[in-house]
Amino acid sequence: MDRLRYIAIAAGIAVTACAAAANLDSMLVETGYLHAPLAPATERSLEAEALAKEVVAVRSLHSSNQPGDWHHTGEGSIVWYGTTPVLTVPVNTDGRRAKGSPDDPDYALYGHAVATLALPQLSLDEYNRFEIDIEPRCPGNRAVTLNLSFSNAKGSRAPGYNEPTGAHLIILDNNRVNRCFLEIGDFRRDAIETISLSFSINGRDMTTSDTAAFRVLSVEAQRVPATEKVSGWQPADGHIIHSMSGYAADGAKSAIVSLSTLPEGTPFTVVDTASGHKAFKGKVGAQTTSIGRFGIIDFTKLRKAGDYRIEAAGIASAPFHIGGEELWDGSCWKVLNFIFCQRCGYPVPGVHSLCHDDLMSEHNGLKRAYNGGWHDAGDLSQQTLQTADVAHALLELSCAKKKSNPLLAARLREEALWGIEFVLRNRFGDGFHASSVGLLIWQDGIHGSHDDISTVRVQDVAYDNFLYAAYEAYASKALDNDPMLASYLATVAEEDYAFACRRFEADGFGGWINPYEHTYCTGESQHMATASWAASMLFDLTGREAYAADAARYAEYVLASRCDEAPGDCGIKGFFYRNPSKKTPVHYIHQSREQLFMEALIALCRTQPEHPSKAAWHQAVEDYAGYLKALMAYTAPYGMLPAGIFSDAEPDDTEAFYALHLFPPSNAPEQFKSQASKGVQVAPGYFVKRFPVWFNIFNGNLAVHTSMGKSAALCARYLHDAELLDIAREQLYWTAGKNPFAQSLIYGEGHRYPELNNFSSGRITGAMPVGIRSIADTDEPYWPQINNACYKEVWLTSAGKWLSLVAETELYNTLS
Repeated sequence: MDRLRYIAIAAGIAVTACAAAANLDSMLVETGYLHAPLAPATERSLEAEALAKEVVAVRSLHSSNQPGDWHHTGEGSIVWYGTTPVLTVPVNTDGRRAKGSPDDPDYALYGHAVATLALPQLSLDEYNRFEIDIEPRCPGNRAVTLNLSFSNAKGSRAPGYNEPTGAHLIILDNNRVNRCFLEIGDFRRDAIETISLSFSINGRDMTTSDTAAFRVLSVEAQRVPATEKVSGWQPADGHIIHSMSGYAADGAKSAIVSLSTLPEGTPFTVVDTASGHKAFKGKVGAQTTSIGRFGIIDFTKLRKAGDYRIEAAGIASAPFHIGGEELWDGSCWKVLNFIFCQRCGYPVPGVHSLCHDDLMSEHNGLKRAYNGGWHDAGDLSQQTLQTADVAHALLELSCAKKKSNPLLAARLREEALWGIEFVLRNRFGDGFHASSVGLLIWQDGIHGSHDDISTVRVQDVAYDNFLYAAYEAYASKALDNDPMLASYLATVAEEDYAFACRRFEADGFGGWINPYEHTYCTGESQHMATASWAASMLFDLTGREAYAADAARYAEYVLASRCDEAPGDCGIKGFFYRNPSKKTPVHYIHQSREQLFMEALIALCRTQPEHPSKAAWHQAVEDYAGYLKALMAYTAPYGMLPAGIFSDAEPDDTEAFYALHLFPPSNAPEQFKSQASKGVQVAPGYFVKRFPVWFNIFNGNLAVHTSMGKSAALCARYLHDAELLDIAREQLYWTAGKNPFAQSLIYGEGHRYPELNNFSSGRITGAMPVGIRSIADTDEPYWPQINNACYKEVWLTSAGKWLSLVAETELYNTLS
């Protein structure tokens, strides 16, 4: 794209984005302050931008004038209307029960309907995307999706990248023609033999009719001048990589460019979008780091609040805000919208009806409905402790915003109560909780019918009860507007803590009944950090010295597990091992609660300042803060925190290895060592990895780096360290667009946000994915258009981590 055209488009984005920001307040009023969903702003999406690209070559693969060779498999049929194939699917399940795998029988569908276009091993090397025009006619269906996939007879990847392509989820607007596309420039396409469209039958919401139909109007191979960047650290060509939400006025501010786009020394200006005034001038600098050489636009000295854009040599960024306490409010309203739309057991207007009241748990002859809280992700699964995590994050931000934005604070508190109600209702009062279920279907809501489920997992696990107790103690203090609920929360916090102690004394670490539980990967040191934090929270709540003693005692294990001497001569210390044997460093691949180490140690320092171990606790916080600072060099000039330090001997610690890496391949130890070695070796046998080591569907790092960002913010506030605060903020900036792909990872925030995988509820403003991943054995970011689980699947955890991190950064200037 030529630069004059680019700056014209950027100026148009500026108008659109600023108008959207100005309209957010009126949109919130229209939703009753988020008691109905915000309308998705598709006009600023990555898909809208891509569909505006010039198409320079076309090859028709199916049209009304040249119908293709279509075949059907699975449920339903293909009905031809003239030369137009229509995939027609019965949605009524006719009393059948969905059947899943033996180890997770409730995670099941009623089948699939697949329409496949057969092709004669076509070479499409000169084309770089497919476009398919589809018209869905699905009466009553509020979330219409199809999966698009293709096959290449000679493989879908280049040698060494043997992962399957995976299916691409398309979210469709019902009852109109949709232009759908998939960029394929990074895939082999020298012998394309099939293109398939698949519909998954997942039961019926109340409004859904008996059938769904999809008219396939055309299929084309196209060439556009440039496809989107999908991998690597170098910035996307022609883009100024920046935080689309903006920057804190009192912090570091920078943007990143490719030096081929803007060479070193190129003048740049930061322009006030309201007045056109050139608020700051500078020249593009250059920085060489372990991941390459980059152009740097530094405008840290610009501290005046306002809306700006960066201009340089005919290229302009989209607008962004520089501000203070209000900086993240817009994004938090949007993320709150996503959380609201994920409600289970509640009729979300325009998304789904009341759901899952015939989903049950059973314990000691008692049955309880397991609907409430929030659906876990793009599917309809539930995790009680994840709901507790998110309810806690909502309360944290509610407390942080009480003075600066009382309206947002009140709505956050209201949503938190929805989650807290679910958590409390799933306590059985004897240490057991209804804990989780994997789920893909809508149920009919009729007790005694074919789709009832009574196999929600129920467990009594020490770790979970410690964490429940900590959250309940915090909520008891935060919900001061409801003294009866606050008192009840204090009571159950003490009860759950006692249940945790009893179970831990009997069973020690572990006790999980199923690897699908989100806490299954917990290491012993994190277990003890969580127990210590829970005890400190209860000491703060009740003043009982027994809790203080427990908190200090549990922390002894945590301190014994920390790295107080750097491996080799690398100078990196302060991280934690999973236990005092110091075989396996703590790191995560998917779900992460790394912040609990700092929550525990800082809580000890604050609640027991005269304790003999205070100096050791404080030193552990300082050393861990130093660890975070040291890691930043390995992804500079980006601000994303690396996954951490890895040891190539970890596979020898078999119990820890297979708890962390679920459903591994048979050669997992070899794959682990190969992936670890692609990091930066810092000492014999030790590597800093920018992305986790992963072998399976559980990939995507948003929870990993934001949990570490939360740790940085906790340390920043306790140590009064502005550098740590900048590290915490950089995790927000990366998520809001300061990544190599120049994409916002929050749908509706900024611009160039991609479609995300949410097959159950469709397109939702504020949705967040599992996160950017790496591919094969590489240690560099990979973010293709392929809209697949797990990395592009929407995830409640990501939303909670975002809100919690924003809360902690805003609390920096309060007393430690």
